[in-house]
Amino acid sequence: MNRAGANVRAGIASEEDHSLIQVWRAAHRPVLNTFQSLLRMRTRETTAKVAQRLKRKSTIYDKLQRERDMQLARMDDIAGCRIIFRSIKQLRQFRKSIHEARFNHQLRHAENPDKYDYIARPKPTGYRGIHDIYVYDVNSESGAGLKGLYVEIQYRTLIQHAWATAVEIVGVITDSQPKFQKGDPRITDAMSYASEILARAHESMTSAHPEMPDEELVRTFLALDGELGLLESLRRLNKAKAENSESKNFILDSAPDGSLEVHSFRDATEALRKLFQLEQEKPGNDIVLVRADSTDDVRLAFRNYFQDAREFVRLVETGCARLSGRERE
Repeated sequence: MNRAGANVRAGIASEEDHSLIQVWRAAHRPVLNTFQSLLRMRTRETTAKVAQRLKRKSTIYDKLQRERDMQLARMDDIAGCRIIFRSIKQLRQFRKSIHEARFNHQLRHAENPDKYDYIARPKPTGYRGIHDIYVYDVNSESGAGLKGLYVEIQYRTLIQHAWATAVEIVGVITDSQPKFQKGDPRITDAMSYASEILARAHESMTSAHPEMPDEELVRTFLALDGELGLLESLRRLNKAKAENSESKNFILDSAPDGSLEVHSFRDATEALRKLFQLEQEKPGNDIVLVRADSTDDVRLAFRNYFQDAREFVRLVETGCARLSGRERE
């Protein structure tokens, strides 16, 4: 796997290398199913929402190019589960219960459990959330060959998720990638200030600019938004629709022109087969296989594919009003 990844990075990957990587991705599917079942069972009596996704092939290749020392066999977010909570208190209580749970899966960074706590230590981009990496381990014969594979669990609040979704959408509708601090630095700055506004106004916390006074923060963000028109651009989006379905496996197929096709499947194996087919037929599209309890949950967890930033815009506008004293909670 590491050789295949190195060949992708060097631009000399063979068909065998590409096929190996597809098999490697597919091997993570049972790992995802195990963890999402565990998480759904534990969130059943709560308001938290659980979704899962298999990392896109294009994203794996991009990460190999971006992180030059990355070995493919050590890439720990090919399988990913996301849990979205109403509050930070609920998030931390649930995460504590997972850490105290009795199962064979091991926390990869157990010696430093808060290594990826980006709520306590937000990223300079403004990203907030917590990630845990688990090492898959089961006693069954059927799971023996999967032992040692990684799965990433992302914990976010609705506020943090609204911001992260908007960053992904901005990366689609502009020539910049604020998520990776690439492109127009004004866009990266605007999104980091927006994160600070959301953290203060809605969660009584700070983000990437804790030192800035409230009014200066709002004034600086609004000045940048006046130049860039980000909020207005995001407000005009949200064109894609998804039909209600009783299926739990979904393929989100986003074309370069922004159009979106949503395919639903009752059978996970059929969904995986279709994913590989679409990736081969449409190499320029952004295609991801996800799982959630309902179409509404898919739309919530993967709003960026639906170009839905309405909640982010509302939260930022409300946050600006609160921090500038124009609204009282």
